[in-house]
Parts: sequence; C-alpha cells; structure tokens
Amino acid sequence: MSNHLHLDRRGTLGLAALGLSAMAYGAAPAGAAVPTRARQRSDSALTVTLLGTGSPVPSIERMGNSTLVQAGGYNLVFDGGRGLPIRLVQAGLHCGQIDGIFLTHYHSDHVNGVADAWMMGYVPALGARTKALDLYGPTGVHRLAAGLRLAHADDIRVRVADKEVNPAAAALESHESQVNDAVVFNRDGVVVRMFEVDHDKADAITPAVGYRVDYRGHSVLISGDTRPCENVIKWGRSVDLLIHEVADFLDPTDPVIQGVYEHHTSPQQAGKIFDATRPQMAAYSHIVAGIPPRFPEVPIATLVDRTRENYGGALTVGEDLLTFTIDNSGIDVVRATG
Repeated sequence: MSNHLHLDRRGTLGLAALGLSAMAYGAAPAGAAVPTRARQRSDSALTVTLLGTGSPVPSIERMGNSTLVQAGGYNLVFDGGRGLPIRLVQAGLHCGQIDGIFLTHYHSDHVNGVADAWMMGYVPALGARTKALDLYGPTGVHRLAAGLRLAHADDIRVRVADKEVNPAAAALESHESQVNDAVVFNRDGVVVRMFEVDHDKADAITPAVGYRVDYRGHSVLISGDTRPCENVIKWGRSVDLLIHEVADFLDPTDPVIQGVYEHHTSPQQAGKIFDATRPQMAAYSHIVAGIPPRFPEVPIATLVDRTRENYGGALTVGEDLLTFTIDNSGIDVVRATG
C-alpha cells in the first residue's frame, strides 16, 4: 500500500473515499523519517507535520503533543510536548530553525519539550540559532519563559563563558496575548489567530486556546485540548485541515474515565464537530485512547467507527511524523517511512 494519498479540492479522493480511513496507518517506527517531499516549503503550499500525537502517557510511538506548520518560509511549532527535538530532527529540521513556538495551555505534556528545543537551538553544533526564540501563548507565557530562563541560567552562563554560545541566540522572547480571538502572528502572508477553547467542565483550566493558521487561501485549525467548543466550529468552518484532540476508552463508566471525558472530546462528539465544520480533511492528534496498563488501548478501528456515527467525510487518525501538504490541487497525506 502506498504511503502517499491525495485529496483533491473537490474532495473526491481521500482516505474515506478509498475506504482506508485511519486503519491505513499504524504507529510510526521510532527511527522514521518524513519523505523529502514533505520537508519542502514551496511558496504557495502550507505543510503540516504531526510531530507528536500522544498524551501524557510516556510512549516512543506517540510522543508529546506538538505540530509543525510550515508556510511562507516559516517553521511554526504548536505546543511543545515530550520529544519535540527528536521528532523535529526526524522531520528534517533542527531546533535552531524554529521561528516560533505557540502554546495552547500550560499542562506539562504541552510544554515539557520547550526547554529542550530552546536549548538545543542555541548550541551551535546542534541548532545554531542566531537570535532569540519566540514563545507565544495566552496569559502565563511570560511566567513560563521567566522560569525557564531561571532554571537554565547556569547552562547559558557556562556556555557563554566558554565562548560556545552567542548570548543573543540563548535569549527566550515571550509574547503574551489576551484570549479574544486575536491575531498573534502576521508576517509575509502567514496569519496565526488564537481563540479560546473549553478544556474542563469547571472552567478551572484557563486560559486554554486553539489556533488557526491561514496562508494564501489555505488554512489549518489546531483545537488544543478542549471539550466540544463553539469557537472550534466558528473558526473551523471550511478549513482545509482541522486537527482535533480526542479521548476514547473501552469502559466509559469508570469514574476516572468520566473525569477524563470532562476535559476532552469523545470521537462521537468530534464527529459532530467535523460534520458541522466540513473541513477538506479532519485529523486526530493528542490521542488519549486508553492509559495502559490500567485502561487498555482502544483499537484504531473502534475510534474510527465511533467517529463515523456522526461524520462521513475524510478522516485521518494521526501518527507521529504524518505530513499533510496543502496547495491549490488539494491535500497530500504522506506517512513517515523507515
């Protein structure tokens, strides 16, 4: 079976049309690399690589949540979960090439790879960044950046004293925005909008946001961690690619699992969101499908079947290093190969 599928602008060919849905994809090998085509950044294309599709559960198959969006010559990373630098290198980049990291919220599984990516970027042999790394997020990102600078001050101090690191490259510049459907990045036609989402029933996890990226008539929406949310529908209508989180368990009656569902979106709920927004391609990332060993993993086929109760369009269950290339001809979906 080919690792390269195409969905044209009319939506007449794709995973769903081929009858493959998500079952065409298994877990990417730990040493997988994205094919050269997926690394290219053309003037008109918008390329999205799922660097990490996992949950807080430690896994070498699904690393922490992180998504790379490439457009207009920029490499923008959304969330920085565990393993970000490893997956970035496997995708053909090094940490010094990151033009900005955008955070959806401050749970550890979305930020615990940020420090690693920042520091790998300012070490010349590993990243060779020449200026500050830009870190974007809602209220709280200034505190996070200040804490990282403090935690790693001695690393910077000794590397600068040893003339190994340029102090300018070791800077971390935070950009904090209020959550009011604001444009937080607008350069060379690449526009990133932040919008509020709903991460928990009690409204305790605030702020929590999603992002939409637009470039030359193409668009991708990244939901962030959320329960079903009107803002995802508002900003997700008719996007080319809608990436949504999902939580699914074999026994939804367990009290622990009911607590998880109060913070996330079930596949049936996500199906309704996809049906309302009608993206050219719907995709899952941040996949919480079981918590082994206590809660067994949910088969991909089950996750797909539950989504199909409410949605019949093109669907991809993401895996690490899966790449979508969006241009005027449609969407190419490229699976990582060993």
